[in-house]
Amino acid sequence: MFHQVLIPEQDRDCLRFLWWKDGNLDANPEQFRMKVHIFGATSSPTCCNYALQQTAKEYGSDFDPTVVTTVLKNMYVDDCLASVDTEKKAALLIKDLSTLCSKGGFHLTKWISNSKQVLESVLEDDRAKDVQEWNLEGESETLVERALGVYWLVNSDHLGFLINIKNQPTTRRGILSIVSSIFDPLGIVSPFVMTAKTLLQKMCKNSIGWDEEITGSQLKDWKNWLTQAKELENVTLERCYKPQDFGKTTCQELHCFADASEVGIGVVIYLRLISETGKIYCSFVLGKSRVAPLKTVTIPRLELTASTLAVKLCKIVTKQLDNQVDQVYFWTDSMSVLRYINNTKTRFQTFVANRLAIIHAATTVNQWHYVNSKDNPADCASRGIPVVSRFLESAA
Repeated sequence: MFHQVLIPEQDRDCLRFLWWKDGNLDANPEQFRMKVHIFGATSSPTCCNYALQQTAKEYGSDFDPTVVTTVLKNMYVDDCLASVDTEKKAALLIKDLSTLCSKGGFHLTKWISNSKQVLESVLEDDRAKDVQEWNLEGESETLVERALGVYWLVNSDHLGFLINIKNQPTTRRGILSIVSSIFDPLGIVSPFVMTAKTLLQKMCKNSIGWDEEITGSQLKDWKNWLTQAKELENVTLERCYKPQDFGKTTCQELHCFADASEVGIGVVIYLRLISETGKIYCSFVLGKSRVAPLKTVTIPRLELTASTLAVKLCKIVTKQLDNQVDQVYFWTDSMSVLRYINNTKTRFQTFVANRLAIIHAATTVNQWHYVNSKDNPADCASRGIPVVSRFLESAA
């Protein structure tokens, strides 16, 4: 993508470089300037995204508004992620997107879909590399595609994980490297990863050095976690929020759960759909877990921090969802937090006041409700679940 966008001539001196002909370092180097954006330059993604969006704005009047919206909202550098209702709409969207982007010098390729009919509408050379060897109706291997770091299991249309743990020393540095390699932006397996984060925090409290080998119970816990980590490949999540046979949606609700423990805080957000026939369907949207600060903080304050995090994440989710959310509900098992939120007249200490200001600015008192601790799904994220089988049962 970067090489498709020219740099204005007056700015090309910023990308000047030296070139030794034939690799002869004894000769005087020649000076050259790049005419296009390069990989590694901080400015390249921004400039190229601007050029792509400008293309949509200049030529978008000749296309359906959905096509322009897809370019403006569903393009992430050189990746396009879009979902439509029918196969016919998908095939038409691919055709129009390709035509629109070509007007700006961009050639869209490596198309992939979970529909054979849609793929057949795309030229073979423009399909993703693995698609040509994959039969949607056959008994072939599961096709896995990476989109923005998240693994998409194309056959079943689920999001999942491919775990490839490299050998690392049993030190803080090695453990942190392995834990960080599990890329989970949606927080699907936050409860399990939380147990490893807790172990790292304990090592920090015990003043264990970055390259000091761990022993005893900590080594046992870490080996147990590594053994279970491979089972994350069995954890999958439906890509779509709504099932195909659900029908027309009449109400969309966001339910945000918050919880805290001595170990950390957790937040999970669900989308609750109600159809015109009265069907109800709930789907996971986003999860988050954080370890508690090293400095001891009271549980009520941690609960308030978790509720504040729930409000912040809800604002992000509400902004990113394409469809309008009719109602937003917040749930906590802390009566202290609910009393804090309901008390709008008392002047609190700075810690509490700052967090209440965020909550009151984005929500109303009527949106906050009590949920029993055993029924609070955020409890898993705040405490961590050491056994993956328990996590799978909870997810189900």
